[in-house]
Amino acid sequence: MDTKKHKSGFVNIIGCPNVGKSTLMNELVGERLSIITSKAQTTRHRIMGIVSGEDYQIVFSDTPGIIKPLYKLQEKMMQFVISALTDADLFLYITDVFEDIQLEGSYLARLQKTQTPILLLINKIDIASQQQLEESLLKWRERLPMAEIMAISALEKFNIDKIMNRIIEILPEGNAYYSKEEFTDKSERFFVSEIVREKILLNYKKEIPYSVEVIVNSFKEEETIIKIQVDILVERDSQKGIIIGDKGSALKRVGTAARKEMELFFKKKVFLEVFVKVDKDWRSNDTRLKNFGY
Repeated sequence: MDTKKHKSGFVNIIGCPNVGKSTLMNELVGERLSIITSKAQTTRHRIMGIVSGEDYQIVFSDTPGIIKPLYKLQEKMMQFVISALTDADLFLYITDVFEDIQLEGSYLARLQKTQTPILLLINKIDIASQQQLEESLLKWRERLPMAEIMAISALEKFNIDKIMNRIIEILPEGNAYYSKEEFTDKSERFFVSEIVREKILLNYKKEIPYSVEVIVNSFKEEETIIKIQVDILVERDSQKGIIIGDKGSALKRVGTAARKEMELFFKKKVFLEVFVKVDKDWRSNDTRLKNFGY
């Protein structure tokens, strides 16, 4: 009797901001794990999504977009990227047809030297011309000649199945790392804070979203409802005023949108209380950043 060998491994998703890493991760995992907005630096942590089949388990890891850090929080975010470059069985390097290839030299050098297989995915081909795609292919063949290149559209789900099949082919034989029922390593509180942060990214402009951290103070699940209380931390009193808005209108809008999203995510009624507090210069304070999981 021919029994299929079990395959498992860690697949780390890396790339510059706004190339579609989180959209792709959510398509591959089939759960809305990574927040997706059009703003850069949406993902701040490494978020794992676990996909299990009868004879395989893939542990995907979405990472922050690669940037040159300007303050401590960004330095900590780039530490997540560096750790992702050392512990993978396979890299998914995401770029897109329109990205001006400005990947910081040290990261490119690490990828050029790695013995780990690389699947280089050129995203957004649904809105590109054939010529743009061919130019992008030529550039990347030169930059990362050892990588296997695929053209995809994460948004249109084009070639997603093909990527999944190729990942399973490449992964080494091994036992599952997690229970087959699990789909992430993150807690429910983590997703509450990410959902609130996404609504802030969507509702406020300029520097505000990048000065915000969301702390979940309580998460109480009862039979018919989940009661949640969160604090939105900002760095300045002026930012607090902007988050709250005229007579609390902006905060109410964020709270309502976040509550609706949580009800979809948890498949249960949610009561959400949101407060705004000032925590001066939290982005530059090592102790505070450690407390927030960076």
